[in-house]
Amino acid sequence: MTWRMVFFALLGFFSLNAQSQYPAKPIRMLLAFPPGGPTDINARLFAQKLSEQMGQQVVVDNKPGAGGNLGATEAAKAPADGYTVFYNTSAISIAPALYSNIQFDPLKDYAPVALTATVPLVLAINPGIPAKNLQEFVAYARANPGKLNYASSGTGTITHLAAALFAAQMDLKMQHIPYKGSAPALVDVVGGQTQMMIDTISTVLPYARDNRLRPLAIAVTRRSPQLPEVPTLAEAANLPGFEMSAWQGLVVPAATPKEIVARLNAEVNRAVQNPDLRQRLAVGGSEPLGGTSEQYAAYLRSELQRWTRVVRDSGAKAD
Repeated sequence: MTWRMVFFALLGFFSLNAQSQYPAKPIRMLLAFPPGGPTDINARLFAQKLSEQMGQQVVVDNKPGAGGNLGATEAAKAPADGYTVFYNTSAISIAPALYSNIQFDPLKDYAPVALTATVPLVLAINPGIPAKNLQEFVAYARANPGKLNYASSGTGTITHLAAALFAAQMDLKMQHIPYKGSAPALVDVVGGQTQMMIDTISTVLPYARDNRLRPLAIAVTRRSPQLPEVPTLAEAANLPGFEMSAWQGLVVPAATPKEIVARLNAEVNRAVQNPDLRQRLAVGGSEPLGGTSEQYAAYLRSELQRWTRVVRDSGAKAD
């Protein structure tokens, strides 16, 4: 055996041994959004559970900016050793259609690990609008074309695109008012400066519970336990199959060894079956997901196709 053969045999041995010992140090969980929001809360719930299961700390590292693109780019370029994972959202499937100069490819630069959770979207209006249900709101909006505004957390965000798609499908003439985040947008809906918003159930719930917002429909295919009296859009507006949710998942850099991807997938699926995690997710209206890496890859491809159509039809552009 030549020295080269010995060298490569030893290199392979040490590489396999390192993978079998994974994780041997703390794991950084990149998140492309600021602390305190629903995505950050869910990421920290998963980080805590993965830390307990894997015997190493999983530390959330918030990297907000550029609609999530800064964190997504850093994750794509991180070392592919399993020690940087990216807690991503539906933003990575919207970005390619929305931005002309993104520096990551959702299909080529990441290895999908698993879907983690989904947060249903809720259509809510200012209580001053004379509409007690979605049918009445649609009739009111049609009777007042161009006079109503809908808020969003920013141009091209899921809150913008979901509302734009709803308005187009219901033939409503409303003006889009973008904000820098959900908090100021919801404040203006509550104050009456805008009249409607579609946002995550976790952010709408506090306003709905004290009657500062009136939720009219859930933008998924089944009702939420958090708002059981609120119908789905399929029920309330005859929009079968209309589903908009702020889904979340875990990916790693594309060249990460398959053994590490498989280990992370197993741990995510173990976590989503944990009763404590499921209960804590439910408090904020989130639903646990899980599944195989292949299922997540297929879902990501389908979401990229869907959002490309929605962005094109809405005319949204962020740069």
